[in-house]
Amino acid sequence: MPQRALHQRQWLWGALLGLVLALFGLLVWLSGLYEEGQAQARLERDAAGSLVSLRSALNRNVQDIQALQRAPAGSPQWRALAEASLKLHRDWLRLEARDANLRLRASVTSPFLSTASSAQPLGPRESEAAQACDVALRQSGPGYSPSTFMPLVGATGREVMSLCLPVLHEGVLQGFTVVSYGLPDLLAAHVPETLLRLREVSFVEADGARLAVMGQTQRGPHTLVAQQVLELPGNPLLLRLTQWRGATTWFPNVLTALVIAMGLALVSVLALLARDMRRRQQVEMELADALAFFRAMESSLVTGLRARDLEGRITYVNPAFCEMVGFRAEDLIGRMPPPYWPPERIDEYGRRQAWRLAGNAPPREGVESVFMRQSGERFPVLIFEAPLLNKQGVQTGWMGAVLDHSAQQRAEDMARSAQASARLALVGEMASLLSHEINQPLAAIASYATGSLNLLRHTNSAAPSGQDALLANLTQAMARIGEQAERAGRVVRSVQDFVRQRHQNRVAIKPLALFEPIVPLLQLQARKLQVSLYVDCPADLPRVVCDQTLIELVLLNLTRNGMQSMTDANTHGDGVLRVQVRVQPPSDASQAPRVRFAIADQGHGIDEGVARQLFTPFFSTRDDGLGLGLSLCRTVVEQHGGELTHEPHPPRGTVFVFTLPIESGAT
Repeated sequence: MPQRALHQRQWLWGALLGLVLALFGLLVWLSGLYEEGQAQARLERDAAGSLVSLRSALNRNVQDIQALQRAPAGSPQWRALAEASLKLHRDWLRLEARDANLRLRASVTSPFLSTASSAQPLGPRESEAAQACDVALRQSGPGYSPSTFMPLVGATGREVMSLCLPVLHEGVLQGFTVVSYGLPDLLAAHVPETLLRLREVSFVEADGARLAVMGQTQRGPHTLVAQQVLELPGNPLLLRLTQWRGATTWFPNVLTALVIAMGLALVSVLALLARDMRRRQQVEMELADALAFFRAMESSLVTGLRARDLEGRITYVNPAFCEMVGFRAEDLIGRMPPPYWPPERIDEYGRRQAWRLAGNAPPREGVESVFMRQSGERFPVLIFEAPLLNKQGVQTGWMGAVLDHSAQQRAEDMARSAQASARLALVGEMASLLSHEINQPLAAIASYATGSLNLLRHTNSAAPSGQDALLANLTQAMARIGEQAERAGRVVRSVQDFVRQRHQNRVAIKPLALFEPIVPLLQLQARKLQVSLYVDCPADLPRVVCDQTLIELVLLNLTRNGMQSMTDANTHGDGVLRVQVRVQPPSDASQAPRVRFAIADQGHGIDEGVARQLFTPFFSTRDDGLGLGLSLCRTVVEQHGGELTHEPHPPRGTVFVFTLPIESGAT
């Protein structure tokens, strides 16, 4: 039996060694493969960058040729511009100006390549020029011809490619501009020198024949190649980057793999030797973590926790519960009855506890109660309890969460007190508003009554033919008296409902209907103050939802303030008060459109110091003002879900703006 165990152990060690060697070889192979992949990726990026550089250079060349076409072909100006362009572009061998039939009109040769060095003319053959220009006409842009070999003196030569660009004037073909490119010169001019180190950059044909080559590289089994297609109208070229890659640097890879393999072997040995120890340590750490987590949770809770057995004795309390009642945990655990029960309620709490522990009340139902602190202070609590089950699912007691309700109760009391105070203050404000606003309809009633008495005094002196007109005037005056008296009653009822917090009578009404009852009053005051009044309220505006009387009070207050500000500013009868009503589109998709009311005056404006206190109750800039109008106007608008603001009205004056909600579904 021991011999068999020894053989098994040797077999396990042999398998482990074989696994380590296999991993070692795999790591070395993967390292070499990764290194080769990185080199190929860098070559691909360089090829793509070279292609972008060449394409950008050819596009810029086309723009330079278009600038050259502005001069008449064959003129001294054209020749001067052509010679300057050839000096700037070393890859241009020749510039030609041809007419619409491709006949040569003028040509300039690059100063960097003399005609004596060429075995044939530097310009393109007629067939090549015709082919490039035919592509240019079809593309309505630059066209390229296939490259051709141009022999040079000394049994050398270079591949030459022609570019043709039409010359158009008001859409009519005037001729062509033909440029001869040297492919080696194109590579030398626009491929960075940094790419030519240990690399070869070339233009090749589809069959692999090289047309132009720059740089040098060694050939061998470790050569990397990257290719990109340079799409040119009429002559697509293949850009190839070739790089020779030396032998893989095995030593760093082998060293890295060896270290990793030794580490794996060491970890495996330690795992075999310390398996039991790790398991014990893991269990101990889990227990320690669970205990630490429980203690951290226990210390962070602000809710009091207590556990009771089936007899009602406390078996556990957390620090929050001890802090809540003011007793230590030692003073609470095992006590019956608990010391936090008020003495006068011990019997009641005992009966209630027995009833709940018997399972007669549903679990997790909040119960309000009163506890007593160690100092004797009583405070309200809210208790939630649930069954406490052990691992086998058997109930061993009850777990309860206790919330101190005293802070919330104080906050509710303070909120009710603040609300009552606010309503009392609002009652005072509305009473002042009532006395402030009721003067308007009462003054109108008095005016109409005085006019009626004057008409009656002159009844005897009126001619019989004027009795009908006199009767009509009296009828209209008495009707106006009735309207203003009814309006005064509506004001009183609205203010009463507002103060008593009754449901206000909000209706859907056209904005123009809000002005009908108050326009006569506004016109009377405008004539009295020598102010022009313009109301711009289209009849097709959608209906708004509001308390008609309160909004009429807002409009009256704002328009009256605007008229008085123009009177204070000494406008001398040329002041204009404009009231404009429009639909205001929403600022974002989540909001609904509203109706915007804007009252613009030409008064003295509002300075910065007054603007900060403008809506403060009892603040007024007039000696006879109460300072409540704007404050209550803002309160009414905000209760309708709107906002009352103001802004300057160039060149002088102020614009007061408020909005009202549109009736749901109105258009």
